[in-house]
Amino acid sequence: VQLQASGGGLVQPGGSLRLSCAASESIFSIYVMGWYREAPGKQRELVATITSGGSTNYGDSVKDRFTIFRHGAKNTVYLQMNSLKPEDTAVYYCKAGRYSWGQGTQVTVSS
Repeated sequence: VQLQASGGGLVQPGGSLRLSCAASESIFSIYVMGWYREAPGKQRELVATITSGGSTNYGDSVKDRFTIFRHGAKNTVYLQMNSLKPEDTAVYYCKAGRYSWGQGTQVTVSS
């Protein structure tokens, strides 16, 4: 499956962004999809995952601020990011299954 991530940009602290990850095929059969991020000089880390059954998991630093959800009919997974902080600045990648990664979208949180 090919993934196309979009929605990144520059936002002020406290602001919101919604990232989208569009898959090239149906996501109904993909057990888990997720978002990861990589900041300069840091390892790639988990942001959030969602299973085909709707179960979600979040990294500790984004709990209660970010929400992951999937729209099966659109073959798309979203990441709603609220109350953004400068430390959320990173390249965000979507992932489907074990091996399929999108190209990344830059999120910069700065005043």
